[in-house]
Amino acid sequence: MDFDTLVDAARTRLRVKVSRRENSNRQFATDVLAGLTASPKCLSPKYFYDTTGSQLFEEICNLPEYYPTRTERGILQQNADEIARDCDHDMVLVEFGSGSSSKTRLLIEAFLQCNRRLHYMPIDISKSMLIDSAKALLNRYPELMITALVSDYLVALQAIPHYVTQNKLIVFLGSSIGNFDNKDAVAFLQAIRATMTENDRLLIGMDMLKSSEILVPAYDDAQGVTARFNLNLLTRINRELGGRFDLSRFRHKALFNQGESRIEMHIESLENQSVEIRGIARTITFARGETLHTENSYKYSRQSIQQMAARSGFAVVQHWHDEQDWFSLNLFVPL
Repeated sequence: MDFDTLVDAARTRLRVKVSRRENSNRQFATDVLAGLTASPKCLSPKYFYDTTGSQLFEEICNLPEYYPTRTERGILQQNADEIARDCDHDMVLVEFGSGSSSKTRLLIEAFLQCNRRLHYMPIDISKSMLIDSAKALLNRYPELMITALVSDYLVALQAIPHYVTQNKLIVFLGSSIGNFDNKDAVAFLQAIRATMTENDRLLIGMDMLKSSEILVPAYDDAQGVTARFNLNLLTRINRELGGRFDLSRFRHKALFNQGESRIEMHIESLENQSVEIRGIARTITFARGETLHTENSYKYSRQSIQQMAARSGFAVVQHWHDEQDWFSLNLFVPL
């Protein structure tokens, strides 16, 4: 496998595997060049999550405007025991985009109540966040063993069968699936399906469609934390690729695209300007009002969830939601 071992300590119950692709910024440079020379300009939201970006996102999750985290946590608090009881006793818990694993602790505790031990495989692109959260979990749960993958999702998918031979519950929380366009979301879910047996399960968080008066503030908070999170992408380009972005000449922009049922995040240029990026040997021009599209967050209806599952080779067997129907957890089983 194309992974290097960063930590492999049986005594500490922790293995950390780092994708060789994530050990280099060559892919970052390639994607920045492609994205900033595209029309319209765009970059993948996975590049938000350097150390600073990961810390800022944890702050976002605690903001009063940002309902997804606390709402999903509430759903898990009410249903984690049921989820664990319905899974095989030796199931491995695999999580995409684990971050701090704060919500996943509810599932871990529920599984440990049913079983004496649990193997947890968190997958995240942020090495520092992954290692810190893994160590915190191991300190708290002596029955836990962790194999952590520092990787993007597609590379990790190829590695999972190499490290996991038991049945597995794959977890994808936070409505991270909403960062994919619908076509790419189906392709990703199909790729997950290809790694699963008939005994495996997929638990996926999905943000429900609702009023723009609720949606937009969740991505443009009054304290400006989301703005700093978005603009940190330019700071990362400056640091890692020798960019010359002046952040005072750009602003964060969030909007609801009703026709596409999605929130969009952009970085808008406040003036006509040119920015040198030495690491890609280019000078990028921005017109006043031109944006760099950094993220989509699609919102779903019950019907669209069912349709996406069917197109991906799954059936939805459980749909848990909060009282306001703002957020849902969905249990997919392979068809």
